[in-house]
Amino acid sequence: MDKRIVFMGTPEFASGCLTALLEAGMNVVAVVTMPDKPVGRGQKTGMSDVKRRALEAGLPILQPERLKDPGFLEKLAAFKADLQIVVAFRMLPQEVWSMPPLGTFNLHASLLPRYRGAAPIQRAIWNGETESGVTTFLLDKNLDTGAILYQEKVAVSPEETAGTLHDKLLAKGAPLVVKTARALFEGKAEPKPQPEMDDENLPDAPKIFKKDCFLNFNMPARKVLQQIKALSPYPGAIACLQQCSTQKKIPVKLLDGHLSEKKTKSYKQGTLESDNKRFLDICCGDGAFLSVTKIQLPGKKQLTTEELLRGFKFDTACDAFLPEVINI
Repeated sequence: MDKRIVFMGTPEFASGCLTALLEAGMNVVAVVTMPDKPVGRGQKTGMSDVKRRALEAGLPILQPERLKDPGFLEKLAAFKADLQIVVAFRMLPQEVWSMPPLGTFNLHASLLPRYRGAAPIQRAIWNGETESGVTTFLLDKNLDTGAILYQEKVAVSPEETAGTLHDKLLAKGAPLVVKTARALFEGKAEPKPQPEMDDENLPDAPKIFKKDCFLNFNMPARKVLQQIKALSPYPGAIACLQQCSTQKKIPVKLLDGHLSEKKTKSYKQGTLESDNKRFLDICCGDGAFLSVTKIQLPGKKQLTTEELLRGFKFDTACDAFLPEVINI
């Protein structure tokens, strides 16, 4: 296929879509991704997943600091793309998305118009949704409001984490990107305006910041669990363990769990129970307990609760998680 594509994206979700386009024989002539940035403790310069995939494929790469920079716009125009495809990138200015004759389409990890914004996967799990999906749509001047091209639905199970839902949506989204590109090239796509819905009742997907990661054990156990699963495996939900022996407050990441059958009216929120061998349960605001199954201490790797308890013991008489964590 001789139609020319410029692909824009950054993380693994986008890289998987780029791979699908290349494997389908699509003519990707260039890739636009975020500039390299320091990562990890050593602050070594790291490249995006999309850049890594583009290098493997020998594709030209643009990494603009500013999308309205005249130099970048000139280089982008020189590729003479018929179509631009965006997956998990940045909000594009009109100078960019209106450049190709066929326009620019985006793959979004939700069933638009629900969950417009930067974190649709996490927010869907956080809100306890039982269904999600992917949408391809044409970009316009507003955020995630353009005409819909195609959608695919997926079920969200009670055990779902952001990580597992990410993989499900990528498995649906990557072939949908290929399907959408072909339909646009062949003139078979029929863009449809997004359904009009009451914006006050429409769930959105704002970006997740560190302050959003702190757990509040005054909330019902089910709500706490949804937050934990929404933030797993990254960035991780944060709970503050107060150790009575050292008087230290330790930021602990809780990464998975399930609801316990236990309930109580006498325990304070944040109270923990453990046999220091197999289980760790935390009392929540409705008197129900959350059983933690995956956990991470500061500077350590993620462990199952059983693995952690082989070397770390709780003082069940007085150790507790602070009900609310404002900052650590």
